[in-house]
Amino acid sequence: MTITNKEDFRKRMNDMGSEGIPFLFVIDFEMKKPVIFPIREMTQHPILFDINGYRNYAYHPSKPLNVTLSKFPTPYEEYEKSFKRVRDHLAYGNSFLVNLTCKTKININKTLKDIFYNSQAKYKLLINEEYLIFSPEIFIKIQDGTIASYPMKGTIDAGLPNAEKIILDDKKELAEHVTIVDLIRNDLSRVANKVHVERFRYIDKIKTNEKELLQVSSEIKGNLPEDYPKRIGDILFSMLPAGSISGAPKQKTVEIIQESEYSERGYFTGVFGYFDGKDLDSGVMIRYIEKQGDDYYFRSGGGITVNSNPKTEYQEMIDKIYVPVN
Repeated sequence: MTITNKEDFRKRMNDMGSEGIPFLFVIDFEMKKPVIFPIREMTQHPILFDINGYRNYAYHPSKPLNVTLSKFPTPYEEYEKSFKRVRDHLAYGNSFLVNLTCKTKININKTLKDIFYNSQAKYKLLINEEYLIFSPEIFIKIQDGTIASYPMKGTIDAGLPNAEKIILDDKKELAEHVTIVDLIRNDLSRVANKVHVERFRYIDKIKTNEKELLQVSSEIKGNLPEDYPKRIGDILFSMLPAGSISGAPKQKTVEIIQESEYSERGYFTGVFGYFDGKDLDSGVMIRYIEKQGDDYYFRSGGGITVNSNPKTEYQEMIDKIYVPVN
C-alpha cells in the first residue's frame, strides 16, 4: 500500500503498531512515496526482502555467480561542481557535514534478481525488479524496549597496508564520525531515555566482487517507554532522514543536498524494515542499483566536511560501486 501523505503514513504505522500487526515498510528519502504492507499480504506483491535472515522467499543462490560490473562514473569535473557548492555551504557554516551522492551508469551481466539472491548483506530488498538494495547499514533496531542505531561512516580498501589503523587515525574521518554519532544521539534522545554510546568506531569487513572493504560504525542505545508500539510511526519519522546519509544540522543539510545533487534520490538512502508486532529491524537503503528502461544506475557517495579532498571523495564514491557477491 502506497500512502503519499506522510502524516497519514505515520498514523497508519501507529495504528498497526497499536494492534500488534506485523508489517514491512519502505520509506524513500524525500518521504513522497512510502509503502507499507501487512506481512500476511506480502505474497501478493512483487517485493522480495531479507532483513537479517528474515525473508519472504526460498533461499536458492547459484554460486559462483561470476558478476562482471563496468562503471561509467560522472566526469570528475561535474562531481567537482557539486563538491564546490557543498564546500561553500560548509565554509559559510550552514552545515558541518553533508552527504553528497552521485548517480553512476553501470553495465552488469546479471539480472537484479540474480544479484539479489546471491549477494551477501544484512538488508536486501528488490522492488518490482527495478530497485535493488544490498545494504550493510542498520538504521534502527528495537528489541524488548531498547532502541539502537548503528551509523556507518568511514570506508577504506581492506587490502591497503595498515588499512584499519589508517582509517581510525584519519582526523577527517574521526571528525565526520563524531558529528554523526552526536546527531544520532540527539535523534534518539527525542524518543528514548538513557541514551548512550555503547560502542564507538568499530570495524566491519565487507566482501565485494572486486575486493574487501573496511567500514567504520558506532552503536548508540536508549530505552523506550512501555507503550512505544502504538507510536512506532512517530519514532521512525522523528529520525528521518537517516543522519548518516544526510548530515548535520539535518534540516539545512537536506536543503543543501537538494540544491547540490542533480536529481531526487527516491528510494536511495531511504529506509526499510520489518515490525513483528513488538520488535523492529531496519536498514538504510545504501548500495543501490536502479533500472531505468534498459539502463542500470548505481548510486553512491560519502560525507563531505571542510577538510575533505574532492579527488579522494570522488574515488570513494567510485569504490562504493560494487555488488557483495563472492
